[in-house]
Amino acid sequence: MDFTPTEEQEAARELAARIFADLSTHERLTAAGTGTDAELWKALCAAGLPGAVDEIGLLGLVLLLEEQGRTTAQVPLAASCVHGVLAVSRHGTPEQRARLLPALRAGSAVATGAFPERGTVRAEGDGRLTGTVAWVPWLRDATHVLVPDAARSLWLVRAADAEITAVETTAPWAAARLTLDGTPGERLGAGGPGTEAYEDVLAVARVAFAGLQAGVCAGSLARAVEYTSVREQFGRPLATKQAVQLRAADAYMDTEAIRVTAYEAAWRWDERLPCGEQALIAGWWASEAGRRVVHTGQHLHGGLGADTDHPVHRHFLWGRQLDAYLGCGAQLLQELGLLLAKEKVR
Repeated sequence: MDFTPTEEQEAARELAARIFADLSTHERLTAAGTGTDAELWKALCAAGLPGAVDEIGLLGLVLLLEEQGRTTAQVPLAASCVHGVLAVSRHGTPEQRARLLPALRAGSAVATGAFPERGTVRAEGDGRLTGTVAWVPWLRDATHVLVPDAARSLWLVRAADAEITAVETTAPWAAARLTLDGTPGERLGAGGPGTEAYEDVLAVARVAFAGLQAGVCAGSLARAVEYTSVREQFGRPLATKQAVQLRAADAYMDTEAIRVTAYEAAWRWDERLPCGEQALIAGWWASEAGRRVVHTGQHLHGGLGADTDHPVHRHFLWGRQLDAYLGCGAQLLQELGLLLAKEKVR
């Protein structure tokens, strides 16, 4: 395995880093509230980053999402690339790819996914869907929603055809409740009921959001290092104290574990190798280690860390949201155990 970015991947990451650094400032994030920064999304799309995902692959997307996580930029990059660009590219019919991908790549269409709400949506024989998903990230921005039914078939639903009710989540992800009442859906791909596409898209989502968590943790840790280097106690910077160094070192190792496991899973997906086990491992690290890191980042800021207006608090909120999204650590560990047991039986 070689996780060294290609020239294209590195160029895309550097471009994303510049855009996020320029536009995802504390002042702009504060002004955005819980909504999406439309100007930032427009800049990313103008730079061609959502459209580049087909070429740079899932590993390239993970690199982009790391940069997003460092600044907690409020844009639907992960959701639209996972449930739109990559899902349609790999599982859509030729007609679906020709019709849907141009707008998704350009960013004029935005996709999200109602995962992992299993069994809450029923599909009738004519493709009409009924059910409710309590919350879907970035649904307020979406033009299309990828919805799994009870049989784990995937359906594309136009957001305009569904009932959408805004809800607030821990992180400001422009979320909403999705209500389907005989809503028309379009099956993704030409196959019948099955789990292959569902499992693949869920694995990709877990890897992508693990990459996002790696960036969130790196950003939180960077803020903590900067703060403890200048904040003095008894005439010495906090960063010179052994207890602070140990907390920071543990947080660094946890962040690296999230990153490398996400890289491995993404690389395997790009190489079309089985990656379900690796996606669960990356998700587990993102949940368990991610929670530890953002708590450390907040703790090392002392009283400032409890200030909800402080930038580090935003990393804390994102880290806790990502901790439970697509399965908390205990759930992912259970899935991994069942998967390993099933493979051993074979």
